[in-house]
Amino acid sequence: MSEDTPQTEYAQFETEAEFQGALDRLLAAPGRELRIFDPDLVALRFNTAQRVELLRQFLAASRTRRLYIAVHDPEHVTRQCPRMMALLARFAHAIQVNCTHEEIRGIQDSFLVLDQSHYLRRPVAQLFRGALGLHDETEALAMRGRFTEIWSASFPGVASTTLGL
Repeated sequence: MSEDTPQTEYAQFETEAEFQGALDRLLAAPGRELRIFDPDLVALRFNTAQRVELLRQFLAASRTRRLYIAVHDPEHVTRQCPRMMALLARFAHAIQVNCTHEEIRGIQDSFLVLDQSHYLRRPVAQLFRGALGLHDETEALAMRGRFTEIWSASFPGVASTTLGL
C-alpha cells in the first residue's frame, strides 16, 4: 500500500445520534456520485436545513455531481420535505428519485454509497444500528452493484414540480 492510499476506516453506530453523525460524515466526504436506497427516507432527515445544505454543497461543487435515490414509498419526501423538494427543483439535472417496483418492496435495509469508496449501511432500516465504511472499495463496489439492481427494478417517481414537469 502506498503512502498516498488512504487507510480504510470503519465506524459502527448503535443510536440515532451516532447514525446521524455517520451520515453527515459520509455526506461531507469528497465524491462525485451518491446513491441512496431507503424504504421511505424518514431517518435521513431530508427536511432539516443542515442535511439539505450538505446535499446542496455536494451538488454545487461540480456540474458533474449526481444524486440517485431509490425508495419504496416517496410520500414522506414529497409531503414532509419541502426543503428537499426545493433542492430537487434547483438541481433537477443532477437528482433523480425513483420508486421501486412492487416485486422488490420486501427489501428493508438502507444504504448510501458514495462513488466506489465509501458507504453507510443499516441492515434493518427501522433500526439505527449499522456501519460507516470509508475508503473500502471492495464493500462499496458490492453495494454499488446492489444499488444498480434495485435501480433497474424502479421507475422515476418524484418530480420537482407537482405536475411532474
